[in-house]
Order: sequence, then C-alpha cells, then structure tokens
Amino acid sequence: MVVLPGGWGLWVFIVGAVVGSFLNVCIYRLPLGNSVVRPASHCPHCRTPLYWYHNIPLLSFVFLRGRCAFCHAPLSWRYPLVELTNALLYLAVFALLGWQPATLVYGLFVSSLLVVSLIDLDHQIIPDRISLPGILAGLLASFAIPWLSWQASLVGILLGGGSLYLVAAGYSLLTGKEGMGGGDIKLLAMIGAFLGWRAVFPVIFFSSLLGTLVGIPLMLLRRQDSRLAIPFGPFLSLAAIIYLFYGQQLLDWYLGLLVI
Repeated sequence: MVVLPGGWGLWVFIVGAVVGSFLNVCIYRLPLGNSVVRPASHCPHCRTPLYWYHNIPLLSFVFLRGRCAFCHAPLSWRYPLVELTNALLYLAVFALLGWQPATLVYGLFVSSLLVVSLIDLDHQIIPDRISLPGILAGLLASFAIPWLSWQASLVGILLGGGSLYLVAAGYSLLTGKEGMGGGDIKLLAMIGAFLGWRAVFPVIFFSSLLGTLVGIPLMLLRRQDSRLAIPFGPFLSLAAIIYLFYGQQLLDWYLGLLVI
C-alpha cells in the first residue's frame, strides 16, 4: 500500500469528484440513448441550463441546499454521493498504485463499474456503450500493466463471458426462463479484461454471495418468491472492486476453500 504523498491526496480527490460529476450525466443519459456531451447540464425538473458554478462537485449541492437554483425543486442526494464515492475510489486506487499508468487504467475501471451499478439498479440494464468498449480498453490496457499480461486479459475476457453464458444457458434450459441478462455476461468479460482470468471465479463467488445476502432479506421483506428480479451488475461490480484491492488475499482464501 502506497502512502499518499503530501498534497497529492487533495488533488486526486478533486479529480475524482469532477469525474464523478460527469458520471452523474452518464448515469442519467446513457439509458435514454442520449449524448453525454450535449446539451449542456440542466435542471432535471425545469430543464433550465445550469451555470458553471452550479456544477461544482459537492460544493454546489451544499451551497444550493439541495435545490435547483431556478425552480427550487429538490435535487437527488445521488448527485453528491456519486461524486464523493468516485473521489474516494480514486484516492483508494492512488493509495494502492501510486503514480503509474495503471493508476489511470483502474481509475477508469472503477468509474465504469460505478456507472454500470447505478444504471442497472435504475433500469436493470447494462449499456453496451460501457461494457463493449470496456472489454477492448481492458485488453489494450494490459500492455501498460506490468502484472497483467495480454494473454491473462484475453483469457479473462473469454472465461468471464463464457462462464456466465454457460450459467445463463443452463438456467434457461432447466427452467425455460431467462435468469441472467446478456449485460451481466459482457460486464464479467470486461472485469476479466481488466483483472485477468484469475479474478473471474472469485468475482463470481463473492458477487453471488453478496447477491444472496441482499436478495434473501429483500424477498422476505417484499414477501415475494425466488422470481424477484434483482440486478446482478452491482454485485459483480462490488466484487470486482473488492478483488482489485484485496485480490491476492481473497484468491488465497478462495483456493483454500477449494482445497478443503
């Protein structure tokens, strides 16, 4: 673990928050098929274009007291939470890797997972506009990452996408119902591209464990049966982020379970 050099932590946090502000745009617009560049940011209620000082990450929400500067409609707390989460993730990536090309690569990776998770929670879809370019980006990035060979990345893509495809095909064959969307398959292929093939089965295991721990209480609370649809993308993303920071420890533990 790299100790953050004095002063750099603040700048990394600021960059993470600024990128988080853009992620909010992606989360809102990508499911609608809209451009993330145009039109300029505007109030989701009155549609009035915002001034630059209405878009200062974290601070504008506080200064505006969580309301639109024009129509005074309440703004979602999600906006500052996404900015804060992305800023903290960037700090964690920088603390783990320090200054090197891989830091930029995994900053992009965790931001993509954050966007995917929230879109999947809202719409139960994982946009191809993130996962498919992400697969290619992960493979190309492997040439700049000393500990991730392009072969490991390529096998991670094939193993990640292939393993979930087999699970989905098997479930569909046995039950006659679709149990897992194609978006999850492409997402795990992207995760395999960035983390390598060794990460695939631990990520599947821990995402399934997290999904079970969350899904069972939800079914009990809603008094619904096993047909309750729960987006799997957020659990895959969370498991991938956990693996990024604690991969070797988790891999050792996971392999220990297989031995037992």
